[in-house]
Amino acid sequence: MDQYPHLAGLSQEMVKPIVIGEMQELDFVFLAVPSGVSKELSPKLVGKKAKVIDLSGDLRLKDPSQYEEWYKGESAPEDILNEAVYGLTEMNRNAVKEAKLIANPGCFPTATLLGLAPLLHHGLIDPGSIIIDAKTGLSGAGRKASLASHFSETQENLRIYKVHEHQHIPEIEQQLKEWNVETGPISFTTHLIPMTRGIMATMYAQLTDDIATGALHDIYSEFYHHQPFIRVRPSGQFPGTKEVFGTNFCDLSVKADPRTNRVTVVAVIDNLIKGAAGQAVQNMNVMLGIDETTGLHHDPIYP
Repeated sequence: MDQYPHLAGLSQEMVKPIVIGEMQELDFVFLAVPSGVSKELSPKLVGKKAKVIDLSGDLRLKDPSQYEEWYKGESAPEDILNEAVYGLTEMNRNAVKEAKLIANPGCFPTATLLGLAPLLHHGLIDPGSIIIDAKTGLSGAGRKASLASHFSETQENLRIYKVHEHQHIPEIEQQLKEWNVETGPISFTTHLIPMTRGIMATMYAQLTDDIATGALHDIYSEFYHHQPFIRVRPSGQFPGTKEVFGTNFCDLSVKADPRTNRVTVVAVIDNLIKGAAGQAVQNMNVMLGIDETTGLHHDPIYP
Protein backbone atom coordinates (compact mmCIF):
# COMPACT_ATOMS: atom_id res chain seq x y z
CA MET A 1 0.00 0.00 0.00
CA ASP A 2 3.01 2.31 0.06
CA GLN A 3 2.56 3.09 -3.64
CA TYR A 4 -1.26 3.24 -3.63
CA PRO A 5 -2.44 4.24 -0.13
CA HIS A 6 -5.87 5.25 -1.47
CA LEU A 7 -6.66 1.52 -1.86
CA ALA A 8 -6.24 0.81 1.86
CA GLY A 9 -9.01 -1.47 3.10
CA LEU A 10 -10.48 -1.94 -0.38
CA SER A 11 -8.55 -5.01 -1.47
CA GLN A 12 -6.33 -7.69 0.01
CA GLU A 13 -4.71 -8.45 -3.34
CA MET A 14 -0.97 -8.01 -3.60
CA VAL A 15 0.97 -6.59 -6.52
CA LYS A 16 2.73 -9.53 -8.12
CA PRO A 17 5.54 -9.88 -10.67
CA ILE A 18 4.57 -10.61 -14.27
CA VAL A 19 4.29 -14.36 -14.88
CA ILE A 20 3.43 -14.97 -18.54
CA GLY A 21 2.08 -18.49 -18.00
CA GLU A 22 -0.39 -17.28 -15.37
CA MET A 23 -1.45 -14.29 -17.46
CA GLN A 24 -2.17 -16.50 -20.47
CA GLU A 25 -4.85 -18.37 -18.50
CA LEU A 26 -6.75 -15.29 -17.33
CA ASP A 27 -9.97 -14.15 -18.99
CA PHE A 28 -8.67 -10.62 -19.58
CA VAL A 29 -5.32 -8.90 -19.32
CA PHE A 30 -5.07 -5.11 -19.18
CA LEU A 31 -1.62 -3.88 -20.15
CA ALA A 32 -1.15 -0.52 -18.41
CA VAL A 33 2.56 -0.35 -19.13
CA PRO A 34 4.94 2.19 -20.66
CA SER A 35 5.35 2.32 -24.42
CA GLY A 36 7.84 -0.30 -25.50
CA VAL A 37 6.76 -2.93 -22.97
CA SER A 38 3.46 -4.06 -24.47
CA LYS A 39 5.02 -4.91 -27.83
CA GLU A 40 7.12 -7.50 -25.96
CA LEU A 41 4.26 -8.89 -23.86
CA SER A 42 1.44 -8.96 -26.42
CA PRO A 43 2.92 -11.66 -28.72
CA LYS A 44 3.27 -13.95 -25.69
CA LEU A 45 -0.40 -13.53 -24.76
CA VAL A 46 -2.26 -13.37 -28.08
CA GLY A 47 -3.61 -16.75 -29.17
CA LYS A 48 -3.94 -18.04 -25.62
CA LYS A 49 -7.06 -17.99 -23.42
CA ALA A 50 -6.67 -14.39 -22.31
CA LYS A 51 -8.11 -11.48 -24.24
CA VAL A 52 -5.81 -8.47 -24.12
CA ILE A 53 -6.54 -4.76 -23.83
CA ASP A 54 -3.42 -2.65 -24.25
CA LEU A 55 -3.53 0.89 -22.86
CA SER A 56 -0.12 1.91 -24.21
CA GLY A 57 0.63 3.32 -27.64
CA ASP A 58 2.40 0.22 -28.91
CA LEU A 59 -0.43 -1.28 -30.97
CA ARG A 60 -2.36 1.76 -32.19
CA LEU A 61 -0.39 2.62 -35.32
CA LYS A 62 -0.80 0.15 -38.17
CA ASP A 63 2.27 1.36 -40.07
CA PRO A 64 5.44 0.20 -38.27
CA SER A 65 7.44 3.08 -39.74
CA GLN A 66 5.05 5.55 -38.09
CA TYR A 67 5.66 4.00 -34.68
CA GLU A 68 9.41 4.12 -35.22
CA GLU A 69 9.21 7.79 -36.24
CA TRP A 70 6.95 9.03 -33.45
CA TYR A 71 7.82 6.69 -30.57
CA LYS A 72 11.53 6.40 -31.41
CA GLY A 73 11.67 2.63 -31.09
CA GLU A 74 11.06 -0.63 -32.88
CA SER A 75 7.40 -1.42 -33.51
CA ALA A 76 5.46 -4.51 -32.48
CA PRO A 77 5.41 -7.42 -34.96
CA GLU A 78 3.18 -6.70 -37.96
CA ASP A 79 0.93 -9.70 -37.30
CA ILE A 80 0.19 -8.31 -33.83
CA LEU A 81 -0.48 -4.83 -35.25
CA ASN A 82 -2.84 -6.34 -37.82
CA GLU A 83 -4.76 -8.27 -35.18
CA ALA A 84 -5.16 -5.32 -32.80
CA VAL A 85 -8.56 -3.62 -33.04
CA TYR A 86 -8.65 0.11 -32.34
CA GLY A 87 -10.88 0.42 -29.29
CA LEU A 88 -12.72 3.69 -29.80
CA THR A 89 -15.85 1.99 -28.56
CA GLU A 90 -18.53 4.28 -29.94
CA MET A 91 -17.10 4.15 -33.46
CA ASN A 92 -15.83 0.56 -33.60
CA ARG A 93 -18.20 -1.42 -31.41
CA ASN A 94 -18.80 -4.35 -33.78
CA ALA A 95 -15.09 -4.98 -34.31
CA VAL A 96 -14.42 -4.61 -30.58
CA LYS A 97 -17.08 -7.22 -29.82
CA GLU A 98 -15.26 -9.87 -31.86
CA ALA A 99 -11.71 -8.84 -30.93
CA LYS A 100 -9.16 -10.75 -28.88
CA LEU A 101 -6.67 -7.88 -28.82
CA ILE A 102 -7.60 -4.22 -28.32
CA ALA A 103 -5.44 -1.16 -28.83
CA ASN A 104 -7.06 1.23 -26.38
CA PRO A 105 -7.01 4.78 -27.80
CA GLY A 106 -4.90 7.56 -26.37
CA CYS A 107 -6.52 10.26 -24.26
CA PHE A 108 -6.19 13.12 -26.77
CA PRO A 109 -7.34 10.97 -29.72
CA THR A 110 -10.40 9.85 -27.75
CA ALA A 111 -11.57 13.42 -27.19
CA THR A 112 -10.69 14.74 -30.65
CA LEU A 113 -12.02 11.79 -32.65
CA LEU A 114 -15.35 11.75 -30.81
CA GLY A 115 -15.57 15.49 -31.37
CA LEU A 116 -14.87 15.32 -35.11
CA ALA A 117 -16.63 12.08 -36.08
CA PRO A 118 -20.07 13.53 -36.95
CA LEU A 119 -18.51 16.22 -39.16
CA LEU A 120 -16.38 13.72 -41.10
CA HIS A 121 -19.11 11.12 -41.47
CA HIS A 122 -21.56 13.69 -42.83
CA GLY A 123 -19.00 15.39 -45.08
CA LEU A 124 -19.58 18.75 -43.42
CA ILE A 125 -15.98 20.00 -43.28
CA ASP A 126 -12.94 20.35 -45.49
CA PRO A 127 -10.89 17.36 -44.25
CA GLY A 128 -7.66 19.23 -44.86
CA SER A 129 -8.53 22.19 -42.63
CA ILE A 130 -8.60 20.59 -39.16
CA ILE A 131 -6.94 22.42 -36.26
CA ILE A 132 -6.93 20.95 -32.75
CA ASP A 133 -6.00 22.85 -29.59
CA ALA A 134 -5.89 20.48 -26.61
CA LYS A 135 -5.30 21.06 -22.91
CA THR A 136 -4.66 18.45 -20.24
CA GLY A 137 -4.08 18.09 -16.52
CA LEU A 138 -0.84 16.88 -14.96
CA SER A 139 -1.91 13.25 -14.59
CA GLY A 140 -1.51 12.91 -18.35
CA ALA A 141 2.25 12.91 -17.76
CA GLY A 142 2.09 9.88 -15.44
CA ARG A 143 3.41 9.50 -11.88
CA LYS A 144 7.11 9.84 -12.55
CA ALA A 145 8.51 13.05 -11.09
CA SER A 146 10.00 15.60 -13.45
CA LEU A 147 10.83 19.28 -13.49
CA ALA A 148 7.90 19.98 -15.83
CA SER A 149 5.42 18.45 -13.35
CA HIS A 150 6.94 20.01 -10.22
CA PHE A 151 4.38 22.07 -8.26
CA SER A 152 6.33 25.31 -8.42
CA GLU A 153 6.77 24.90 -12.18
CA THR A 154 3.12 24.21 -12.96
CA GLN A 155 1.11 26.16 -10.40
CA GLU A 156 -0.21 29.42 -11.91
CA ASN A 157 1.43 28.46 -15.19
CA LEU A 158 0.19 27.42 -18.62
CA ARG A 159 2.67 25.65 -20.85
CA ILE A 160 2.64 24.34 -24.42
CA TYR A 161 4.57 21.14 -25.07
CA LYS A 162 5.56 18.70 -27.86
CA VAL A 163 4.76 21.30 -30.52
CA HIS A 164 4.25 19.44 -33.85
CA GLU A 165 5.86 16.39 -32.22
CA HIS A 166 3.15 14.77 -30.10
CA GLN A 167 2.90 11.01 -30.60
CA HIS A 168 -0.90 11.20 -30.79
CA ILE A 169 -0.76 13.12 -34.09
CA PRO A 170 -0.38 10.03 -36.34
CA GLU A 171 -2.98 8.14 -34.29
CA ILE A 172 -5.56 10.87 -34.84
CA GLU A 173 -4.70 11.20 -38.54
CA GLN A 174 -4.89 7.43 -39.05
CA GLN A 175 -8.45 7.27 -37.75
CA LEU A 176 -9.61 10.42 -39.53
CA LYS A 177 -8.36 8.95 -42.82
CA GLU A 178 -10.40 5.82 -42.18
CA TRP A 179 -13.48 8.02 -42.14
CA ASN A 180 -12.37 10.22 -45.05
CA VAL A 181 -9.36 9.28 -47.18
CA GLU A 182 -8.92 12.92 -48.18
CA THR A 183 -8.08 13.98 -44.63
CA GLY A 184 -4.86 15.98 -44.74
CA PRO A 185 -2.26 16.54 -42.04
CA ILE A 186 -3.78 18.08 -38.92
CA SER A 187 -2.46 20.97 -36.84
CA PHE A 188 -2.37 19.67 -33.27
CA THR A 189 -1.02 21.41 -30.18
CA THR A 190 -1.12 20.40 -26.53
CA HIS A 191 -0.97 22.49 -23.37
CA LEU A 192 -0.37 21.55 -19.74
CA ILE A 193 -2.88 23.01 -17.28
CA PRO A 194 -2.27 23.22 -13.49
CA MET A 195 -4.99 20.73 -12.54
CA THR A 196 -4.87 17.02 -11.78
CA ARG A 197 -7.02 15.51 -14.50
CA GLY A 198 -9.17 16.37 -17.47
CA ILE A 199 -8.82 17.16 -21.17
CA MET A 200 -10.45 19.90 -23.19
CA ALA A 201 -9.99 19.63 -26.94
CA THR A 202 -11.13 22.58 -29.03
CA MET A 203 -11.35 21.78 -32.73
CA TYR A 204 -11.75 24.06 -35.73
CA ALA A 205 -12.45 23.29 -39.40
CA GLN A 206 -13.78 24.94 -42.54
CA LEU A 207 -17.40 24.08 -43.31
CA THR A 208 -18.17 22.84 -46.82
CA ASP A 209 -21.55 24.60 -46.89
CA ASP A 210 -23.60 27.14 -44.99
CA ILE A 211 -25.07 25.40 -41.97
CA ALA A 212 -26.46 26.89 -38.78
CA THR A 213 -25.50 25.93 -35.24
CA GLY A 214 -28.95 24.49 -34.59
CA ALA A 215 -28.63 22.10 -37.53
CA LEU A 216 -25.15 21.03 -36.40
CA HIS A 217 -26.45 20.39 -32.90
CA ASP A 218 -29.23 18.21 -34.29
CA ILE A 219 -26.70 16.21 -36.33
CA TYR A 220 -24.53 15.61 -33.25
CA SER A 221 -27.52 14.69 -31.09
CA GLU A 222 -28.75 12.16 -33.65
CA PHE A 223 -25.26 10.77 -34.30
CA TYR A 224 -24.70 9.99 -30.60
CA HIS A 225 -28.32 9.35 -29.65
CA HIS A 226 -27.76 5.75 -28.49
CA GLN A 227 -24.30 6.22 -26.98
CA PRO A 228 -24.55 6.05 -23.17
CA PHE A 229 -21.31 7.92 -22.46
CA ILE A 230 -21.61 10.75 -24.99
CA ARG A 231 -23.48 13.83 -23.79
CA VAL A 232 -24.18 16.44 -26.44
CA ARG A 233 -24.76 19.67 -24.57
CA PRO A 234 -27.72 21.93 -25.39
CA SER A 235 -27.02 24.36 -28.20
CA GLY A 236 -25.01 27.32 -26.91
CA GLN A 237 -23.83 25.52 -23.75
CA PHE A 238 -20.15 24.56 -23.54
CA PRO A 239 -18.72 21.96 -21.13
CA GLY A 240 -15.90 22.21 -18.62
CA THR A 241 -13.58 19.44 -17.49
CA LYS A 242 -14.99 19.44 -13.95
CA GLU A 243 -18.32 18.25 -15.32
CA VAL A 244 -16.84 14.88 -16.40
CA PHE A 245 -14.30 14.51 -13.56
CA GLY A 246 -14.12 10.88 -12.41
CA THR A 247 -16.48 9.57 -15.12
CA ASN A 248 -16.48 7.81 -18.47
CA PHE A 249 -18.45 10.63 -20.11
CA CYS A 250 -17.39 12.65 -23.12
CA ASP A 251 -19.28 15.95 -23.28
CA LEU A 252 -19.52 17.73 -26.62
CA SER A 253 -20.61 21.12 -27.94
CA VAL A 254 -20.62 22.46 -31.49
CA LYS A 255 -21.10 25.93 -32.92
CA ALA A 256 -20.92 27.36 -36.44
CA ASP A 257 -19.32 30.74 -37.14
CA PRO A 258 -21.22 32.32 -40.07
CA ARG A 259 -18.66 35.12 -40.28
CA THR A 260 -15.79 32.77 -41.18
CA ASN A 261 -17.85 29.72 -42.25
CA ARG A 262 -15.86 27.65 -39.79
CA VAL A 263 -17.06 25.33 -37.05
CA THR A 264 -15.85 25.04 -33.46
CA VAL A 265 -16.23 21.78 -31.53
CA VAL A 266 -15.42 21.38 -27.84
CA ALA A 267 -14.89 17.95 -26.25
CA VAL A 268 -14.08 17.26 -22.60
CA ILE A 269 -13.15 13.96 -20.95
CA ASP A 270 -11.45 12.69 -17.83
CA ASN A 271 -8.11 11.61 -19.31
CA LEU A 272 -7.71 8.76 -16.81
CA ILE A 273 -11.23 7.35 -17.24
CA LYS A 274 -12.71 7.86 -20.71
CA GLY A 275 -9.19 8.57 -21.92
CA ALA A 276 -7.76 5.35 -20.48
CA ALA A 277 -9.08 2.92 -17.83
CA GLY A 278 -12.80 3.62 -18.25
CA GLN A 279 -12.74 3.10 -21.99
CA ALA A 280 -10.74 -0.11 -21.44
CA VAL A 281 -13.47 -1.42 -19.12
CA GLN A 282 -16.12 -0.28 -21.62
CA ASN A 283 -14.34 -2.31 -24.31
CA MET A 284 -14.13 -5.34 -22.01
CA ASN A 285 -17.88 -5.12 -21.40
CA VAL A 286 -18.55 -5.05 -25.14
CA MET A 287 -16.23 -8.05 -25.67
CA LEU A 288 -18.14 -9.93 -22.95
CA GLY A 289 -21.50 -9.06 -24.50
CA ILE A 290 -22.79 -7.42 -21.33
CA ASP A 291 -24.14 -3.91 -20.73
CA GLU A 292 -21.20 -1.71 -21.67
CA THR A 293 -21.92 0.68 -18.79
CA THR A 294 -21.28 -2.08 -16.20
CA GLY A 295 -18.92 -0.82 -13.50
CA LEU A 296 -18.90 2.66 -15.00
CA HIS A 297 -21.93 4.27 -13.37
CA HIS A 298 -20.09 7.16 -11.75
CA ASP A 299 -21.43 10.64 -11.16
CA PRO A 300 -19.02 13.51 -11.80
CA ILE A 301 -17.16 14.70 -8.70
CA TYR A 302 -18.48 18.24 -8.56
CA PRO A 303 -17.72 21.00 -7.74
